[in-house]
Amino acid sequence: MSDRRSVTVSVNGKTYTREVETRLTLADFIRHELMLTGTHLGCEHGVCGACTILLDGQSARSCLMLAVQAEGREITTVEGIARGEDELHPLQQAFMDNHGLQCGFCTPGMLTTLIEFLRDNPDPTEREVRVAISGNLCRCTGYQGIVAAALDAAERLRKEA
Repeated sequence: MSDRRSVTVSVNGKTYTREVETRLTLADFIRHELMLTGTHLGCEHGVCGACTILLDGQSARSCLMLAVQAEGREITTVEGIARGEDELHPLQQAFMDNHGLQCGFCTPGMLTTLIEFLRDNPDPTEREVRVAISGNLCRCTGYQGIVAAALDAAERLRKEA
């Protein structure tokens, strides 16, 4: 017999209510119930960072949470980062301009992690960026493009402010 509960969350500014099994992870809820497949599942143990989302503005591993634990919370996924349909977030543009992605599997988790980091540290050093992304695994880029993109985005964001 399954245990089901209603959960209401705000994801990328839109409110969703669904009846879900209490054992459903937040990552699976986002991907399969809401069809927002930008949140990737890698290790499903919270190690790789591919499933990182922003939960009330703080980075969180969505594979380690249950959907019912997100009741009443604000979630931002990679789909909610862009400033509009025709305008990327400066971090997304910097990833494109600095070759910060290759296969793209780690990119959503990198972006959400860096959104929080750059908000809290608008003028980071290269070392600080490397520490910030140390919980996100990338098997393709060697991280140099990602670090360059983060530093470029920080500069772009400072100029906007």
